[in-house]
Amino acid sequence: MYPELYREVISRITRDYDLKEQKHGGEFLQQGECPSCGKKELYTNKENPWVLRCGRLNKCGDEFHIKDLYPDLFESWSDRFPQKTQQEDKVVENPNAAADAYMQHGRGFELDKVKDWYTQGAYYCGQRQIGTATVKFELPGGATWERFIDKPQRFGKMKANFVGKYNGQWWQAPNSDVYAWAGKELWLTEGIFDAIALMHAGINAVSLMSCNNFPEHALKALEQKMAGHKKPKLVFALDDGKAGESFTKKFVKRARELGWEATAAQPPKGKVKLDWNELYQRERLNQHQLEDCRYYGQLLIASSAIEKAILMHNKKGSKEFPFAFNSCLYWFKLDLDRYHKAFNQVIECAEREGEDLSEEELKERALKESGSIQELAKCYPQALYYQENKLTDESWYYFRVDFPHDSPSVKNTFSGSQLSSGAEFKKRLLGIAPGAVFNGQTPQLDKLMSQQLFNIKRVQTTDFVGYSKEHECYVYNDVAVKDGRLYKLNDEDFFDINKLSIKTLQTIELNLNHDINKISNEWEHKLYQAFGAKGFVALAFWFGSFFAEQIRKSHKTFPFLEIVGEPGTGKSTLLEFLWKLAGRNDYEGFDPSKSTLAARARNFAQVSNLPIVLIEGDRGDTKDAKQKGFDWDELKTAYNGRSVRARGIRSQGNETYEPPFRGSIVIAQNAVVQASEAVLQRIIHIMTDRKGQNASTKEAAEWLERVDVEDVSGFLLKAAMNEKAVLECFNERFKFHETWLSEQPDIKNVRIVKNHAQLCALIDALALVTGINQQQIDATYQMLCDMAVDRQKAINAEHPLVQEFWDVFDFLEGDGDSLKVVNHHRDDSKIAVNLNHFTEIAAERRQYVPPLTDLKRLLKSCRTRKFLGQQTVNSAVNARINSENPMARKPSAVKCWVFEKGVQL
Repeated sequence: MYPELYREVISRITRDYDLKEQKHGGEFLQQGECPSCGKKELYTNKENPWVLRCGRLNKCGDEFHIKDLYPDLFESWSDRFPQKTQQEDKVVENPNAAADAYMQHGRGFELDKVKDWYTQGAYYCGQRQIGTATVKFELPGGATWERFIDKPQRFGKMKANFVGKYNGQWWQAPNSDVYAWAGKELWLTEGIFDAIALMHAGINAVSLMSCNNFPEHALKALEQKMAGHKKPKLVFALDDGKAGESFTKKFVKRARELGWEATAAQPPKGKVKLDWNELYQRERLNQHQLEDCRYYGQLLIASSAIEKAILMHNKKGSKEFPFAFNSCLYWFKLDLDRYHKAFNQVIECAEREGEDLSEEELKERALKESGSIQELAKCYPQALYYQENKLTDESWYYFRVDFPHDSPSVKNTFSGSQLSSGAEFKKRLLGIAPGAVFNGQTPQLDKLMSQQLFNIKRVQTTDFVGYSKEHECYVYNDVAVKDGRLYKLNDEDFFDINKLSIKTLQTIELNLNHDINKISNEWEHKLYQAFGAKGFVALAFWFGSFFAEQIRKSHKTFPFLEIVGEPGTGKSTLLEFLWKLAGRNDYEGFDPSKSTLAARARNFAQVSNLPIVLIEGDRGDTKDAKQKGFDWDELKTAYNGRSVRARGIRSQGNETYEPPFRGSIVIAQNAVVQASEAVLQRIIHIMTDRKGQNASTKEAAEWLERVDVEDVSGFLLKAAMNEKAVLECFNERFKFHETWLSEQPDIKNVRIVKNHAQLCALIDALALVTGINQQQIDATYQMLCDMAVDRQKAINAEHPLVQEFWDVFDFLEGDGDSLKVVNHHRDDSKIAVNLNHFTEIAAERRQYVPPLTDLKRLLKSCRTRKFLGQQTVNSAVNARINSENPMARKPSAVKCWVFEKGVQL
């Protein structure tokens, strides 16, 4: 390990894992916290800290290579090791500097052995317009293979480049002595680095370059060269995995048909898949471990279930055990009495026929005669990992079920109770895998599960789709983003992100285009053409929704957006297009008035850093109180990211489940939201209308409706990949816009200033990932300023129901008439209204009065006439009625709602 890397590694592992030096010196750093089990048993070699190991061999024993823990230290080799360097007073040139460093420090090879096998090259991708240094190898027939060594993740799945054809050939070390292979093993690996690693471990090896390249021409040439010498035994050592295993079986069979002695070897299976080079770097290619690899290869190519069972019995000595063969589940049981009897019979038969059999051959024949094989299922269920939801205390084991026929594998979960009973396991297996019948008993299932579940891999989960604040990672159904990098879902349905294994339990489908370079470059222009600055205000809010959790972390709040307008003004077109930017097609939102409280709570909890759109919720504000099923005040806590609903967890304790609100809220309806002042202050309001609509806006709106979701959905991923730059810009520009809006004379409310300043800052950040121009940005600034002024006026105004009440009151009392009709107070500076009497008089005059339940709630916050409380007053109205009609006998004391005349500012 070179000094610069060593210093960085020591600094990081002591910081991240709390590793300490031994008390009296020594060669190890120890007492670190193991990332897998959390115990203080982690240790590493102090001089060469390439691998961190857990000392709990029986209960954990995990290993962590520095390359996996800190991949950023093993990127950009040409930056760390330039071809020209200044040493003292002269310039030293090494054209292979980066390649040498990569081979030595990145792959762990000895330069003295491999120095002349490769050269440093360069590759440039015209499509992505990026380049990299490479480690370049010459292949037979003039072909070449080069491995990218400067941030290869930039090239997506392409990590290397072939030039020329290599079919039927293999790569071998230039200084290989093929005659030294005579009578020995020759391992055939998939990758060149795998072959070099095996050569470092003292094994003759060549590389096939890919798992589907059978080296027919190379074998023929080798056979000609080896004339008069014993041919080597071929060991096909392809990578672990479905493709590698499939081609291993085919290649062994084909090599044997060509007259070669052939077998196989496989890397050991574990929680992390390792190739031969990775095993070499972890010092796991000693003679004993290589024997295990040969054993795994023999299991792979076993021709029958009984042959595989015998191999396993000979290796482990177990008398009964479950095993898989040809994607079916079997049970092997050895009857010792039958075995001894069969062993004696085999000896007698061999003596009669004059066969000279070794003891191993005698045992194998006896086992075939006495071994008992039972088929437990015509499928093979394999436990992949353990996943849990800590908030609800639920957990599952994730399984893959393989079939011996052509049907694809099935993946699904089993609960702990379903794995503890043969009957329950059978029911669940039949439920998720068509035609899969388990014929075993509970003890046989217990044995299978004890094998598969011991030290099983653990995968973190989220019960929502989007950004996980705890893991600082965006997690969607088929793609994840962390630290600006994109990660695809692996074959086992989770995201393997360095030290983090994570997946989402939620099933919201977002059709996200992973190639952000294919985002249409027209959509920003079409959006502005159709909706102008209002469209960009909505876009800025939508964009900010992708960072709502991070914004609330630093600013504590994130506003709501209200899009209101008459039918036909483009609300649905705008919202459906914005959803396309997030990968959701043909979707607008959900109607809270049609939803139960539980359904609304689940909608609010199932996403993070994505909008929750409430449509047509204004029916709750109609005059028919029976229709009301949704209260806007339910949303107040969502402004700060707090839970909108709590529920009890079914248990014997007092546990509750209160998921925080992780997204943003968009309200879209025809009428303006009528709610308390606290809710109105949280809202940024957009009013859509038909002003300015023309042929040009119609053409742009139709384009937004037609554009395919795949052409624009990469916007969400592009925004997430630029998370750091976006948040830095947002936090910097927010202070400027907050000062600017607070200086506006018509804006007094601090919350209104903050909300609109956040959107102004988001417009600035939006420019980092879109092509919006300064003119559009300035127009959006002004629009947000005007919106803030209008919002200030809206919260200063009375609630419409209160205003309707006072309009009726003024009508009944008359303008300038001293005769009191509904005002019971004798003091002309006060107003006293008995609401039941008020409703009665209004009905006589055919005036509509809002529902009393709403009035009693809203009148307390009346702004134009200050509410003084509910008081019993000496009624001036009843005194007038009694004086006009002595027989009326109205009570002198009446309980009223009392207000002060005048305007409250």
